[in-house]
Amino acid sequence: MSLRDELLKSIWHAFTALDVDKSGKVSKSQLKVLSHNLCTVMRIPHDPVALEEHFKDDDEGPVSNQGYMPYLNTFILDKVTDNFDRQDFDRMCWTLCSRKNLDQNQLLISNEDAFKIWCIFNFLSEDSYPPVIVTEEMEYFLRKLTEAMGGSWVEERFEDYKLQMLSQQQQSISVWQLITLVGSGHFSKGMDRQTLSMGIHELHQELIMDVLKQGYMLKKGHKRKNWMERWFTLKPNSISYYVSEDQGEKKGDILLDEHCSVEPLPDKEGKKCLFFIRSSQKSFEISASDKKKKQEWVQAIQTCLNLLRAGRQAPHRESRRKRRELRLKQQADQEELRARMNELQTANEAKQRELEDMRKALEEAAANAAEEERRRLRTQADLQDRYRVDLEREKMVRQQMEEQVAQKSTELEQYLQRVREMEDMYRRLEDALEDERRARQDEEIVRKLQARLLEEEVAKRAELEEIHLRQQQAISETEAEKQELQKEQLAKESALRDAMMQLEQLEQDRQGALEQYQTVMKKLEDATNNTKTWKHKVAEHEGFMRLIQPGSKGHQMITNWGPAAFSDAELSLREKKWQEMKNQVTQAQ
Repeated sequence: MSLRDELLKSIWHAFTALDVDKSGKVSKSQLKVLSHNLCTVMRIPHDPVALEEHFKDDDEGPVSNQGYMPYLNTFILDKVTDNFDRQDFDRMCWTLCSRKNLDQNQLLISNEDAFKIWCIFNFLSEDSYPPVIVTEEMEYFLRKLTEAMGGSWVEERFEDYKLQMLSQQQQSISVWQLITLVGSGHFSKGMDRQTLSMGIHELHQELIMDVLKQGYMLKKGHKRKNWMERWFTLKPNSISYYVSEDQGEKKGDILLDEHCSVEPLPDKEGKKCLFFIRSSQKSFEISASDKKKKQEWVQAIQTCLNLLRAGRQAPHRESRRKRRELRLKQQADQEELRARMNELQTANEAKQRELEDMRKALEEAAANAAEEERRRLRTQADLQDRYRVDLEREKMVRQQMEEQVAQKSTELEQYLQRVREMEDMYRRLEDALEDERRARQDEEIVRKLQARLLEEEVAKRAELEEIHLRQQQAISETEAEKQELQKEQLAKESALRDAMMQLEQLEQDRQGALEQYQTVMKKLEDATNNTKTWKHKVAEHEGFMRLIQPGSKGHQMITNWGPAAFSDAELSLREKKWQEMKNQVTQAQ
């Protein structure tokens, strides 16, 4: 434990003592007094305005422990050195806190003894706030106290007290509980107050004052060489000797370092139990009261020298460090064990849940299997009933099917008969279609013949018109030629008659072609009617066949020169012209 940590525990007790209403805060005026006293006992220059400057934003309000710590660290603890009297420092803090928390009337110990227990508590308590002492350190303290009083340690008594603490859910106690416990004489039964006070004093000397051994011995003087009885106190780095046990007058110190040595000496000059201490400054001859005391002192001094050479602390401090390390290790092991136990418990719970789920799954599976078996049996029974019903139904259906098959056979024979009839009708229809196709071919031939005859008629008519035009021209040219032209006209009339005869012959041929055309049209109409008749029959039988019918023909004009040669108006105009031309020829004759 560092010096700062040891000082903070005492300061914490003083600070909490100033917190009268237990609000966790102390007024600035009280903190000024506390800071001034701390600086005084620790020999630190005190700055009276530092506190005000540090808390200038807080006005006159109280300051908490956390708020006081920055000032304490900066202006006091950072400046402290180990050149002050720890006893004065501890007494100042004890004076502040004991007035508030200590009730002297209920204790068997004095205020001085309570102060020493308070110092020991600060030494053994944990580095946490509020400071507490755990059961291990409490047992160590009570064991040492019992040994110092010369009594015997009663383990059962301490175990009963631990059980009492556990019943109250306590793992540690405060300093005032420890003082009350020691002051009540619970662990010092059969001891008087003086013995208890001496035990506390001895334990305080060892743990707080670092006194490893003390007692009366004879020391040989350096000048007079006489032997004087002195009270010696051994500390880790020095041996002090006083005139008496009360340590009122100190006669000197023997500083110990790694270069010092201690060794026994043989008896001489009537002195026995001698040993020799050689330091870097002086050498000392000392005589113990007996050989046991001599051996104890030599061994204790040698132990201190060995610790100095090894750079280690005093045995009780080293023991406290080891106990804390062991306790921290045990706490870490307990935490690890607790974590492992939690993990195992979690895993166990998971396993339990898994087993429970498996059990439920098995039960559910068994229930499902039983339900499935019952369902299967019901289904089997239903299937048997259904199969029986289906079998009966199948028999009925079979009979119906046989009847239907017989009926279908009859219908099939009728259908086949209709098919044969339809095939016959199809053949007749094909013959009718072939006749219709041939009639259409004949019609096309007749149409081509009519077109050729019309072309010849048009050519003859054009020739006759040309002759008529030439006649008109000839009549208009000369009268002289009239006769000749008349003769020629006669010849031409003869030729015209011949042409008219030819025209008549063509007309007859046209009439014959027209008759042939009408005959073909009659045949086509008959074929069409025959086709319609067969089509109607096929539709009655099947209803799905559509025959190809000849397209409808528009009304055609029929003239003397053939079908569709002239319109009625053109024919009338040409007849009028022809009649006029014929009248002119008749007049001319």
